[in-house]
Amino acid sequence: MKQLNKSQVIEKLTVPACIDLMRRTLADYSAGKSLQYLRTVTPLPHHNLFGFMPAYLGDGDYFGAKVITVFHGNHEKGLPSHQGSVLLFDSGSGSLHFMADGDAITMIRTGAVSAVATDLLARPDASHLCILGCGAQGKSHLRAISQVRKLTKITVWDKNPAGAEAFAREMADVAACPILPCPTAKEAVENADIICTVTPSPVPVLEDEWVKPGAHINAVGACAAANRELPSALVARAKLYGDSVESVEKESGDYLIPLAEGLISKEHLLGTVGDLLLGKIEGRTAPDEVTVFDALGLAIEDVACAKYLYLLEE
Repeated sequence: MKQLNKSQVIEKLTVPACIDLMRRTLADYSAGKSLQYLRTVTPLPHHNLFGFMPAYLGDGDYFGAKVITVFHGNHEKGLPSHQGSVLLFDSGSGSLHFMADGDAITMIRTGAVSAVATDLLARPDASHLCILGCGAQGKSHLRAISQVRKLTKITVWDKNPAGAEAFAREMADVAACPILPCPTAKEAVENADIICTVTPSPVPVLEDEWVKPGAHINAVGACAAANRELPSALVARAKLYGDSVESVEKESGDYLIPLAEGLISKEHLLGTVGDLLLGKIEGRTAPDEVTVFDALGLAIEDVACAKYLYLLEE
């Protein structure tokens, strides 16, 4: 059985290749060519989590799963909060063929999926990117969204100001324009065309009135029914799309909380990025519309990346 560690995954799973791969993967999922199941999350002591995310890429294709742990206190130990592996099995024999670092795959594919959504939903002239949360996903989103829009301004915020400063220094060579760390989320969001919320916060990190007409938001950090990064009023005035309708309806506090409050109906969730790729639904229809992509993270994305890396090694 072949294996790739974190540095090998980062080297081989390039951002442009992953963006193209995620376009195909999300379209195939919307077309019914692949299957996945809601993640199983087992609570562990001290509010830690153990997750299992299975998926099947299609008839005669591969299947697999990401097995992952979430230990929120790991940053204090110099370790990532999310760790795990993606396993790839042959659908003909059930044999385990390949295993790759799940942290690296998650980091790269999540930014790539947001880039696909941004390319479909953000205004064509969008040039000011705001990132709230300066961890690994903040870096991944900067790398990926730089591939789909010509950025002229980047503002960032983190609850740890030193983290935002370090982000700006580390990513200076990646960005084609200066990166401005901001002391508050409000200052970072002001006049932003594209906003990425990639924080572990269980409560909203921005306010409705901060977001200008025409902005696009990738809401990535919250992945539990009781947690959210966006306020209800913002979700209510936006056109809302997800990566999976089933996942959003079961796991997204950004959707479920305003739904419970009666501010939106079930029909407010318009569909998925895969539906947009296949032309099943409309995206942005006016320059002043606010659009939101609610990303829960899908097992098909992880398994598709593992298949890509496995075949690359063949």
